[in-house]
Amino acid sequence: MRRLVSALLLSAFLLVGGLASPAAAHPMSTSAVLLDIRDDRVEGEVQLPIDRLAIAVDRDLTGTSVLGEDRSFLKRYTAQHISAVGEDGSPWTVGLGTASVRTIDGTAHLVYPLTIRPPDGQVTDFRLRYDVIVEELLTHKVIATVRYDFDRGILKADDAETLGVLDWDTKSLRVPADEGSWLKGFVTTAGLGIEHVGEGADHLLFLLMLLVPAPLVAVGGRWRTGATRVAGADGVAEATGAAAVTSPRRSLVRVVHVVSAFALGHSLTLALAASGVIHVPSRPVETLIALSIAVSAVHAIRPLVARGEVLIAAGFGLVHGLAFASLIGDLGLDRGSLVTTLLGFNLGIELTQLLVVVLIMPSLIVLSRTTVYPAFRIGVAAIGLVFSVSWMLERATLTAGDPFEGAQTWLVGHPLLVAGAVATLAVAARVRCGVPWAATGK
Repeated sequence: MRRLVSALLLSAFLLVGGLASPAAAHPMSTSAVLLDIRDDRVEGEVQLPIDRLAIAVDRDLTGTSVLGEDRSFLKRYTAQHISAVGEDGSPWTVGLGTASVRTIDGTAHLVYPLTIRPPDGQVTDFRLRYDVIVEELLTHKVIATVRYDFDRGILKADDAETLGVLDWDTKSLRVPADEGSWLKGFVTTAGLGIEHVGEGADHLLFLLMLLVPAPLVAVGGRWRTGATRVAGADGVAEATGAAAVTSPRRSLVRVVHVVSAFALGHSLTLALAASGVIHVPSRPVETLIALSIAVSAVHAIRPLVARGEVLIAAGFGLVHGLAFASLIGDLGLDRGSLVTTLLGFNLGIELTQLLVVVLIMPSLIVLSRTTVYPAFRIGVAAIGLVFSVSWMLERATLTAGDPFEGAQTWLVGHPLLVAGAVATLAVAARVRCGVPWAATGK
């Protein structure tokens, strides 16, 4: 049975890699559109990561070329993919200013000043249509923020809010002329947190690597299905006597500890980084995230330390928080709107984590009561280790690309199918091993 499971895992891995499309799998930087609403016009700027722009237009772009030989082409391309339409359907005039190159979160961006004017000189509600880069790159995101100016021509930063997210599926947003509400910004950023984790293969894989050993106990430097436990001097359960199945309640408590530790870690650095207290370039952060997956994968294969998954979740949660902050740290948000954004974004992250736990943890608990689980655990951890090493090499610029992008994108794009496959395996293994279902409730 173990050989069969290993073969199935290997076959599924190869099949996923073959079916997925690497062209749609590249991890994308995030663009930004910043809008300032005035009485007679809308001003702002467009921030385009040059590396993503190069893929979208299929050209080799550099910080020098975008202001040189590619300047005219890129301005035409960008202008063609931005438009505004009033509530009555009338087109508004969109103009781009002189481009500049700016480093944002360690990545070179092509930045255009933006001006949008209504035909009658009076700004009302309008719809912004925007598909720069996202018309070619499926996983790219564009975060739009808006500020309002109605107080004697002085821009009131306290009115800044997150307007929404533009992507492959959503290429237009309604922009209200009147001041928005904090609730709208809160809901929008909560959705952004859900999307960021739900579509981020690295964050999901890190969480999965921490959940895999949750139904088990560490005994003598190895994972065991369970043991008659006696608390040692350090409070850690130790094995004595015959094996006894670990209760689902204990497994769920460990999951709560893991998720809470990760939430505490990423919330701390997310708040500090987004508010400008600390700043770390994105490339080393992304490399450390890949390292966190590798460490958690090794721990899933063989326990590194007692309750190591909780320590790993807390420690590397600090690193993941820096990555989360990169999405919202350069959007020009003031202190008031930043608090709302952080709360909404964190809520989205936690909701996504809980959904992952609900989808996958029951199956892991059932599987852990069978003889199949060691092969399953090691197989999944090995795949996680391979993915993480590939990410580390790419993000450290030691390799030109990630050969497993297609597999990662396919897996992230079909969460219910993956959860269903694991659940089916759990049921089949349980029946095959002939263990009574009541055993899961011990």
